[in-house]
Amino acid sequence: MTDSDRSAAALSSPDEPAIRAPSGPGPAGRAGGDSPPPDAEKRTPAAPNPRRHRGPIYAALDLGTNNCRLLIARPHDHGFRVLDGFTRIVRLGEGVSVTGRLGDAAMERTMEALRQCRNKLREHQPTRMRLIATEACRAAENGPAFLARVKAEIGLDLEIVDRRTEAELAVTGCADLIEGTAQGALMFDIGGGSSELAWMDFRGGRPKAQGRMSASIRSWQSLPVGVVSIAEKFGGVDVSPAVFEAMVAHVAEHLRQFRGREKLRQMIATHPVHLIGTSGTVTTLAGLHLGLERYERQKVDGLWMKRGEVDETMKVLLAMPFDRRVAHPCIGRDRADLVLPGCAIFEAIRREWPTERVRVADRGLREGILISLMDADRAHSRAVRYPRRNGNGG
Repeated sequence: MTDSDRSAAALSSPDEPAIRAPSGPGPAGRAGGDSPPPDAEKRTPAAPNPRRHRGPIYAALDLGTNNCRLLIARPHDHGFRVLDGFTRIVRLGEGVSVTGRLGDAAMERTMEALRQCRNKLREHQPTRMRLIATEACRAAENGPAFLARVKAEIGLDLEIVDRRTEAELAVTGCADLIEGTAQGALMFDIGGGSSELAWMDFRGGRPKAQGRMSASIRSWQSLPVGVVSIAEKFGGVDVSPAVFEAMVAHVAEHLRQFRGREKLRQMIATHPVHLIGTSGTVTTLAGLHLGLERYERQKVDGLWMKRGEVDETMKVLLAMPFDRRVAHPCIGRDRADLVLPGCAIFEAIRREWPTERVRVADRGLREGILISLMDADRAHSRAVRYPRRNGNGG
């Protein structure tokens, strides 16, 4: 299971708080504007008969290359409380890097998962929701046709988001894990078919609202590599040190195209900057580092790992044979052939931009969607309640 896969399954109670946004500006701290981010405007109309007696309900669905994930929540203080969730490894993008098309078996697995998501949405009747599809549907020739089928047969209308939107949503979802004294951070999201990176620079001030954090992105990149595509190219079962190094070199070639690559290196050398990783790779390493007998989200989400701790844990994982990866409670059969390709992507990033620490995030796109929708509605509510006056104060 990946970090995002587990975030719904690991809920101890339906009303457990999942994300708490900062209540004010960080130490770098100038407040951001009140206008809603562009991606938050792509909201569905209000569902019929929403449950209003305890406040509005929001939903976010992320259909990726490897996973189908749903999160349903209600605003709470400066964050939200999770009401329900669903996750399943569907491997929708299986074979896309070779054939350029979604396979029949992968589409059927995904249709079944989406039916279960639809049932949960019907049960909770969210006031607002956003349903997105990412790299598999972006890259596959028949991706749009598959989503048209989903709409016709299941009734869910998914949008294919571009890579920049995906990076911005991931930043929004992880923003409150960025250290308050940091002058910058490099967020990376290792996916199944692509990996997103975003460099945030706070030297000119930091937005106070979590939903505005994407305004601090100085440079970003979407790598056309993910755990599934790397595994299909190099293999993921028996990974020798030479094969692992070949994976790292392959990813490093793509990182050389990052705009501001050298400037980011200079900033890391002279300012407090850290990595923040939202991916199953990073949460798996965190679970191994902690020696967990089973995955525990509350111990992993927000964990700091030093460079030496990552080095040592990755060394242990590289020496672990496939059958032990399958049996390990923090990896499992579904992830056993993907975790080393993910480590190769992580290692390439670490070598390119070496920082002393990385913060582990068991959150990402779905949380970013929810926060964006809620912030946009709060901004709209303020605008309605306190309309601007025109003219000379009249």
